[in-house]
Amino acid sequence: MSCIIKTLEFPTLAYSFNALEPHIDAMTMEIHYSRHHKAYFDNLQNATAGTEMENLSLMAVQKNISKYPVAVRNNGGGHYNHKLFWSILSPNGGGQPSGDLAEAIDQSFGSFEKFQETFNNAAKTRFGSGWAWLSVAEDKSLVVSSTPNQDNPLMDVTDVNGYPILGLDVWEHAYYLKYQNKRPDYVNAFWNVINWDEVSKRYEKSLATAEQTSC
Repeated sequence: MSCIIKTLEFPTLAYSFNALEPHIDAMTMEIHYSRHHKAYFDNLQNATAGTEMENLSLMAVQKNISKYPVAVRNNGGGHYNHKLFWSILSPNGGGQPSGDLAEAIDQSFGSFEKFQETFNNAAKTRFGSGWAWLSVAEDKSLVVSSTPNQDNPLMDVTDVNGYPILGLDVWEHAYYLKYQNKRPDYVNAFWNVINWDEVSKRYEKSLATAEQTSC
């Protein structure tokens, strides 16, 4: 799969729209994926067409986003964030991570429960639209943060930088049809659909070289 923006392909979901019910409903999934994410993807292509950006990797642009137009920041972030989000969801998700990731969580937060509490707080207290993240910092520790709008920890404009391995969309379009203004209920439900195998793969990837995390 190419990492270059002009040859990116819109990702295919690995599960049906109703596969995550009752935690995330089918209508929300269909609208979120087919309209919101697709719009970010199309707008990114339009914003970079005919410029030097279209020949760069999406990650390279994210890491130097302060150099690029707001449309690329919003839509490039929107595409990257949603692509990650779909990949770490699964109808067979839930439970807790194991192996190296579980050990890293214990080392960074003291326990899985403490990590969960920290992540929940980041998601529930993010004012307005945005995301909550678990990322691998430069020193290989794990860190929780939140970002506004479609920003992410890769970007050079964020307070906390790192390689994101888990992200939760807390824009209202991600939950309002089912949960209305009860964001905490949506955040709590999220833990039932996390694909910890995929999160662990992202964690292992983060420990590899920069070239291996270029997409």
